[in-house]
Amino acid sequence: MKRLGILLLLVSSVTSVQARRPPDPAVAPTISLLTFAPGEVYWQRFGHNALLVREPSGPATVYNYGMFDFQQKNFFINFARGKMLYRLDTDSLWRTLAIYQRENRWVVEQRLNLLPTQARELAEFLAWNALPENADYRYDYFADNCSTRVRDAIDRVLGGDLRRQLEARTTTVSYRYESVRMMSPIPALALGIDLVDGPATEAPLNVWQQSFLPEALMQALRSVQTLAPDGSRRPLVYVELPLQSGSGPEAPAQPLSFVWMLLGAGIASAVLLLWLNHLRDHKPARIAFSALSFVLVLVSGLGGLILLAIWTLTEHWAWHANHNLLLLNPLSLLLLPACIKTVRKIPGINRRSVYMAMGIALGALIVALLPGQSQSAWVALLLPMHLSLSYALFRATRI
Repeated sequence: MKRLGILLLLVSSVTSVQARRPPDPAVAPTISLLTFAPGEVYWQRFGHNALLVREPSGPATVYNYGMFDFQQKNFFINFARGKMLYRLDTDSLWRTLAIYQRENRWVVEQRLNLLPTQARELAEFLAWNALPENADYRYDYFADNCSTRVRDAIDRVLGGDLRRQLEARTTTVSYRYESVRMMSPIPALALGIDLVDGPATEAPLNVWQQSFLPEALMQALRSVQTLAPDGSRRPLVYVELPLQSGSGPEAPAQPLSFVWMLLGAGIASAVLLLWLNHLRDHKPARIAFSALSFVLVLVSGLGGLILLAIWTLTEHWAWHANHNLLLLNPLSLLLLPACIKTVRKIPGINRRSVYMAMGIALGALIVALLPGQSQSAWVALLLPMHLSLSYALFRATRI
């Protein structure tokens, strides 16, 4: 019995050593890109992707760069400042698919035609990157997100060949176009993105830049060629198959256009202001005019302060130098006393307030002509309102 116990101990030790032995570099894993459909929740609207590593002997591991935690210390403060901390996490394939099945989102797998040394290098890099001390990274919407991290990891083992091929392809879309398009199923957020995106988001993208969107990267890889062992070129993706279907909201082909809707709202508000000002002899009309103009300049001024704070106090580079500061103008707050005075039959508004209102309206007119940023929807809403308010205040000084 003693000899049998020693034999079992030796067998157990050998088995334990084999279990801890690193994977054989000569036996290459299979690496796949997983792409997940957009979801219904706002942070899921851009879709998602991850890398799947299947070792010849061992479970399949999903490497997911898109993890964040609302309970993280100072999460919302860091979000507001543009200092968001995300991390790489790992999970099993079956659990990953179960999560996306519950969310009714399709999943597509693209198996990558990597050389054995490249596949092993990528698997080892991902395993190193997933260690707790290496997993965190500074997130950026366009330049450093889940999709760009996956793209860069593949490009790393291809020696920059992926980047060279994708940068050579141009598109007609911009960061603004793509972000508004993806968020269009949630119109309020699409409008918000259209408002805060600055001139840095306007330049046409190449496909390398466009691949900040997971679905764009999936489509781009279909035509990428990589080096075969004999020196010839072969497709990077050798198998593409759906892992599960979904019937959630797909990405729109084009972004929603809000121009006509906001133009109608802007003209209607302007006409209402002018009509109420025309009825100044009636106290209810003066009260309504005062309240409506007060709300206009308050929203304009506070909105401008927010845009200014984003530019000067945060690291949201895509939102800096926003031309919409001439539409939502912080100087509008200086018109609040004048708006309050209009409730009187003889308001006694000084000329400085009138000149200020005219200057703000002129700035709103100028922003429509400035190159480098598309803001036609917000011009359509706010320009008529600023023009009508400045005219009404001008008329009020002549009473």
